[in-house]
Amino acid sequence: MDILRSLGHPEEIYNLFKFKMGGCRAVLPTLDPDSMSDSLQTCYRYLNETSRSFAAVIQALDGELRHAVCIFYLVLRALDTVEDDMTIALETKTPMLHDFHTYLYQADWRYMDSKEKDKQVLEDFPTISLEFRKLAVIYQEVIADICHKMGVGMAEYLEKKVQTLQEWDQYCHYVAGLVGIGLSRLFSASELEDPIVGLDTQLSNSMGLFLQKTNIIRDYLEDQTEGREFWPKEVWGKYGKKLSDLANPEKIIPAVHCMNELITNALHHVPDVLTYLSRLKNQSVFNFCAIPQVMAIATLAACYNNQQVYKGVVKIRKGQAVTLMMDATNIEAVRAIMYQYVEEIYQKIPLTDPSSGRTQHIIASVRNLSLSDGSLASRNHFSPIYLSCAMLLAAISWQYLSTVSQVSEEVHSRQ
Repeated sequence: MDILRSLGHPEEIYNLFKFKMGGCRAVLPTLDPDSMSDSLQTCYRYLNETSRSFAAVIQALDGELRHAVCIFYLVLRALDTVEDDMTIALETKTPMLHDFHTYLYQADWRYMDSKEKDKQVLEDFPTISLEFRKLAVIYQEVIADICHKMGVGMAEYLEKKVQTLQEWDQYCHYVAGLVGIGLSRLFSASELEDPIVGLDTQLSNSMGLFLQKTNIIRDYLEDQTEGREFWPKEVWGKYGKKLSDLANPEKIIPAVHCMNELITNALHHVPDVLTYLSRLKNQSVFNFCAIPQVMAIATLAACYNNQQVYKGVVKIRKGQAVTLMMDATNIEAVRAIMYQYVEEIYQKIPLTDPSSGRTQHIIASVRNLSLSDGSLASRNHFSPIYLSCAMLLAAISWQYLSTVSQVSEEVHSRQ
């Protein structure tokens, strides 16, 4: 099905084929399990089971940073699982969130009563905390500090709804901006990046806020179904009496205007994202940081002025995701990608949209920052004949590769 969606984008089909045939290893190399302890192997298994987006890029990081970020992710995943579990009473959950950072130093602490899908990271927390305590102290201090600050922030919003745009930024800081700050401190601690990367918390915070706001915008319907509300009332209150009203087909025009305003707000983080990425020197760190950001801008472009956000799930094409992953390996390419998608948004701005002027203004800013030395860096291009051949070859091979992949998965599932 996904290859059919990519038929109008032959470069995506070529990249899908290239990725399937092993090109993924150039961007996302695999780990050697023989070089890891049993408990560390278990941690990486949990990473792959709980992360839809970050598992592969974490495993591609260089040296000891890879293990530090893996454990950092799992600790925060466990904390997030506590926050998300609506079956945990507030009188139990609140102190758990406040004290969670202390559990990292308690060898036997675990929580067995979670009903969340990722409950294994709580049930086997001793394995995660064991590997945490094996990390260099400089990594432990960063992870414990961010865990503490995030737990306190999460507890603050357990019974508090996001009202203002300032509170939206604050909530996103607690759940994502702090992650960006913590990761940046880990990058600098590893000495793979300069100290300024870890010290400039504004840029690191923007990296997290851009990703989190994109997820919140895209996941409107899912969050409504689960009884969660993260859109700020300061914005949606202009377009309906209740946030749930936006899903009413009769409210679709104001609902789309509301979403466009939130997307415009999120785009204001792009200049910081580009500045942050321009400072990175290590290739594995750059890939780790850049890939989610270009996925986010592509997702916002797909969501902008799109009624489907209120009716189902809006996703970028698999071939599109692979192409972004393979292209986003240097700052010039990322600037070109950002330019491409803000142009796509610009072309869809309705003249009647109340925030159209603000959208045009931030897009103009991103355009200027995306220009390198007065010209736009080009992404990979292929001749029409080459693309046609690649498209035909990919189409012929796809069914075979899919069949082989399915058989392989069935064999492994029986082992």
